[in-house]
Amino acid sequence: MSSSGPGGGGGGGAGGSGADVGSLLEKAKELDQLKKEQDEVIAEINKIHKKILAFNGDVNPSVGQHYVGWIAPEMVDKTADTIMIKLRSLYSHAKELCENEVSASNALMGMLDGFMQSGSSTAQRKKIEVGEQKKKRIKSDTDTRISAASMRNQLDQAANLKGEQVAARVKSDDEKDEWFVVKVIHFDKDTKEYEVLDEEPGDDEESTQKKYKLPMNYIIPFPKKGDPSSAPDFGQGRQVLAVYPGTTALYRATVASHRKVTS
Repeated sequence: MSSSGPGGGGGGGAGGSGADVGSLLEKAKELDQLKKEQDEVIAEINKIHKKILAFNGDVNPSVGQHYVGWIAPEMVDKTADTIMIKLRSLYSHAKELCENEVSASNALMGMLDGFMQSGSSTAQRKKIEVGEQKKKRIKSDTDTRISAASMRNQLDQAANLKGEQVAARVKSDDEKDEWFVVKVIHFDKDTKEYEVLDEEPGDDEESTQKKYKLPMNYIIPFPKKGDPSSAPDFGQGRQVLAVYPGTTALYRATVASHRKVTS
């Protein structure tokens, strides 16, 4: 039958997540058509039932006589066979329509379940996404506050180095990076630059002291005097800056051995 294919095939993919509104409406129309066909078949079956009852002796309401009294016996047998064959066909058709209705109903319920699950999953996914975005925003705000607090702390520490000696990386006349011990004159929090003074220029330089403006990453503070705990613990093999004896010049060196100083 033409209705058996769509009804049977719909059950297999009913629960698919790709079901849309269009397929849902089509399946509902198919179910309505199946019910309509069933009503028509049942009406035909009821008509035949009435004929069978008439052949069993019911009175013909139109003529007031029994059927068996005005139809020849051989015609009764032949008509009865035809009626039974047709009745069997109608019952078979009705059974097939019922099975297709069950299949279409299951398919429709599967689609509806899919829509409900999809809606629930979408709502849950949106809830999770909103939660994740909120977490990221909070983390970003926290990181920003921590970063700002850390920067303010660094700027305060840099400003407190005024008058202190530090290691500074400066450009020599031949554009080479060199390290010297210098004195901090000023620190500008806006530009984040140190102004430092080389108090002991070399023998081959003019006797006037030189000033430099250097970024924060060009300066390394020395440990606090009288506070050994502020000095880093440089292990064997560590790369460090060491002072040439009797000068303010620094050179790169490797720690061969170390002795931890205790207070």
